[in-house]
Amino acid sequence: MYFLFQSWFYLYMINVYSDSSQTALKYLKDTEANINNILIMTGDFNIRNSIWDLNFLYHSMHSNLLTDIVDSMNSCLSRPTNPVSSRYLDNRNNSNLVIDLMFLRQDLLEFNNHIIYPDWRLSSDHASLTVSITIIEEHIQTRKHTLVKNSKEEEEFIKELTKVITKLNTENISDKEMLEQTLQIFANNINRLWFKYSKVVNITKHLKVWWNNDYHRDLRKYRISK
Repeated sequence: MYFLFQSWFYLYMINVYSDSSQTALKYLKDTEANINNILIMTGDFNIRNSIWDLNFLYHSMHSNLLTDIVDSMNSCLSRPTNPVSSRYLDNRNNSNLVIDLMFLRQDLLEFNNHIIYPDWRLSSDHASLTVSITIIEEHIQTRKHTLVKNSKEEEEFIKELTKVITKLNTENISDKEMLEQTLQIFANNINRLWFKYSKVVNITKHLKVWWNNDYHRDLRKYRISK
């Protein structure tokens, strides 16, 4: 039995080897409450079953234990795009096996099904399993408008904004349409003043003077949950 845990922003990838006594599965079952945010679980599970091996006609009782563990991790069995054997035996009288499996987190759309590469095994009797993770293109803003605190520009912005609020006509708001028109006029004035007095700066790590542990915690939650 062995595990390899790799953490990436508190999302975990587990590489499992479970012996013929299923020691690893029993350990995972006993500790499932302490294992969260599993992204990928893969490895040699030493379980033959008709669910993932069409050449095997029987159902293993160990697969029930594996299914319970996978369900508790909010994961599901990945189907290979090329359903071939994953373990190759030297004895030609025995058939090759499908005992290397991959389980992927259910609620992530960035995964596709995995691929089995028998040609990559070289001297090993196990084929390699790979999965591609799609990286979504993201626009990163490098410049922004800002008002320097306690600057002359901030003082003028507040002064003119106060005039805009004072002169805002709210007497004729009698329905939803008039309310939306009034709010749009107000928003246009704010936008005009903002671009009049703010200046463009490059975004760098030195700008985040407001950053604290609460923002760090929320960013971490966002990265985990998306």
